[in-house]
This record gives sequence, C-alpha cells and structure tokens, in this order.
Amino acid sequence: MHLSNWLIFCGVALVVTFTPGPGVLLAISNSLSIGPCRSMISSLGNMMGLFIISGVTMAGMGVILATSAIAFTTLKLSGAAYLIYLGIKQWRSKASLFSAPIYQADSHSAWRLFSQGLTVALTNPKAILFFSALFPQFIKQDAPVLAQFTVLTITFAACALISHAFYALLARSLKSQFANPRRMQLFNYASGGLFVVLGLSLLRLRNKTI
Repeated sequence: MHLSNWLIFCGVALVVTFTPGPGVLLAISNSLSIGPCRSMISSLGNMMGLFIISGVTMAGMGVILATSAIAFTTLKLSGAAYLIYLGIKQWRSKASLFSAPIYQADSHSAWRLFSQGLTVALTNPKAILFFSALFPQFIKQDAPVLAQFTVLTITFAACALISHAFYALLARSLKSQFANPRRMQLFNYASGGLFVVLGLSLLRLRNKTI
C-alpha cells in the first residue's frame, strides 16, 4: 500500500471512528459510571471485535477477488455510494449522544468490561457492511490481500481506540455540552457532510488505484 493511500485512509478512519456509534456510546457510558481509565477496557474489547469482523470481511473479499474483477469494481462503487448514504443519514439525524439508552454493565470486572465491548462490536450489524464498503477502496488487486487487510485493520482499530479515549475524557468533563441538542445538530451536519465528501473523493481514488 502506498503511503499516500494509507494517509488518506487514516483521515477517513478518523472521521468514521469519531462519528458517534455504539462503541462511542459504550465508552461514554462507562466513562461516566466507572471513570475514563477503566472504560478503556471495554474499548479494547471493542477493538478485538473489529479484528474479528475484519477477518470475516477479508474472507468474503478474497472470494470476490478470486472470482471477478468486475464484481470487485462494483463492490468498490457500492461502497462509495454507501458512504454518501451514511453522510445524508447523519446530516438528517436529530439524535443526541445521550438520547439513546445508556449501556449498563452488570459488573465492573475487567473481563466483564472487555466482553461488553466485544459484544457491542460483534452485534453491530452495520460493522461488516461498513468494512466491506470502506476497505475495498484502498486495496490493490495486484498486491497481497492479507497484508493490506492487516494494515487497514490495525489502523482502523487504533483510530477507534483514540476516538473512544477522546470521548471518554470529554464526556467526563463536558457532559452538558454533549447533551446540548443544538451543538449535537451542528456536529451531525459537520460529520454528515464529511461522509458525503469522503464518498465522492473515494470515487476519484477508485479510478487511480484500480
């Protein structure tokens, strides 16, 4: 993978992981109940879940790569379109980070927290679809798929861990700011717009990397 493509992926991954989802909500909830440091145990479990989902995605992608170049190109186009769809959906969302039910852990043991994060990742039905949409944009068919998937997965998981730490610390000190509907609406507009821009830019990246 070229360094320029990896840097682009880092930017995309940061936007994606900093957009609130189940993993972020879990990090915020645990941060408020048990503190930012221990909340990161569940984030490590969430990161492990991302590796498992990536493995499943890679297995399916390998079949597509071996079957048809046209199918792979179609998948990449569909992935870019999916990012644009997510952007529009995020733009129109009126939800606040605290409008959804807060996850509650029945135990504060390290294993319970870890398995909590793992379960949240594995039971998110959008995760494998998102990986299938995002990763093909940065994979070259003439290079080893396993190595590329490994780099992308480690990078994405690291970005997710960074975002969880950021939100855990911020939620602990600025809870009232997260609960402000107007501020969350502005955040939804900004993150939704970024998703649309990324989807459109990935269409250009596709033409350069196929």
